[in-house]
This record gives sequence, C-alpha cells and structure tokens, in this order.
Amino acid sequence: MSIRVAIVEDDLGVQQALKAIVTRAPGLRFAGAYGSAEEAFDKILAVRPEVALVDINLPEKNGITLVAELKAKLPELLVMMITVYEDGDQIFAALQAGAAGYLLKRSEPEEIVQGIEQLYAGGGPMSPAVASKVIAFFQQKAKRTDELGQLTARELEILKELAEGYRYKEIADRCKITIDTVRMHLRHIYAKLHVQSRTEAVVKFMENKSRFGSG
Repeated sequence: MSIRVAIVEDDLGVQQALKAIVTRAPGLRFAGAYGSAEEAFDKILAVRPEVALVDINLPEKNGITLVAELKAKLPELLVMMITVYEDGDQIFAALQAGAAGYLLKRSEPEEIVQGIEQLYAGGGPMSPAVASKVIAFFQQKAKRTDELGQLTARELEILKELAEGYRYKEIADRCKITIDTVRMHLRHIYAKLHVQSRTEAVVKFMENKSRFGSG
C-alpha cells in the first residue's frame, strides 16, 4: 500500500522539488500540492491523504494555524512540517498544533522519504538540528520547574497571590505579614526564579500552575 502525501508549500520551486521526491519514492503516492493554507484546507479534507508536508511560512494564514485546523477535522492525518526554521518557538508551536514530525528543507531527499515512512509507522521524525532544539527546550522546562520547587511554602503562597493580581498591601493583609516582609519574600522569589520583575515571576508560575494547584 502506497502512502498518499499532500504538499502545502507556496514556493513553486520547493513545491516541485518535494513533488519529485514523493513521486520517485516507490512507497509514496503524490496526492496534491497547494500554495496556500486556504486552498490546502478544502482540498486536503476532500482528498484525505495519509500524510501532509506543510510549510510554516505560508502567505496570509500560516502553516501552524492550518495544521491545527486540519487536525480538528482529520485527527488521523499525519503532518510533517517542512521548513527553513530552526527556531524553538516555531518548532513547539507546530508540535502543539498537532504536527508529528519536523524536517528542514535542506534535508536530503532520502531523509524526507524516510521521515514520511517513519511518520506513517508511528514515529516522530526530526532533523538532528531540530531534535537538539527539542532537547534544549525540555531541559530548560525542567530547570524552570526545579526553580519553582525551591520556593518555600510562604514564598509560593505569596507568588500565588501575586499571580491573582493582589497588590503588596493586599498580600500583606491576606498573609498577615508586613509589606516589608512581602518585599523580602519577593526578593527571594525573584532570585530563585532568576527573574527581574513581577511579570516574569507570574509567567513562570502560570507555566507550571497545574503542578501546585489553582490555590
């Protein structure tokens, strides 16, 4: 059985190159190529390929948005992002949207074919450069979680109050401590979380809120 592959790429040269790679591979079958997210959405819903190769940087609606919309309608669709970007934010936005693989356009043709086959077999193929970004992201995430774990019960209580929008005076009243004590705890919180402001501290807390409960 051939794996039917659709291509979403606005650069005609890249689109033709990807089409040639898919067409030449004995285990793959070309299912269509589209130059915009809008066109691709309707056509892919109609064609229902097994795999879609999707560029991130599409005109108007980007590829990440397209992936999220396609996965909502076709949860069984396997999506491989094909892009020039190695940016961590782009990678994780694509993966969160539902992409299962992420390869760079400079990948060799055989890498792309193998990636599609791995994707279809249940794998999550990534270029080495992308995989290193993934590892770095999770290492950083673990570090952020460890930082929160260093907070004392009182510091965590104050950080929760801060995240809920209370002012220093209100936090002092609610915790039955002085404003100076609140400020002292905040200095310790900022130092442990390696942040410089209330906003940065709250962002770190909100990223890991489920770990500590809604308070």
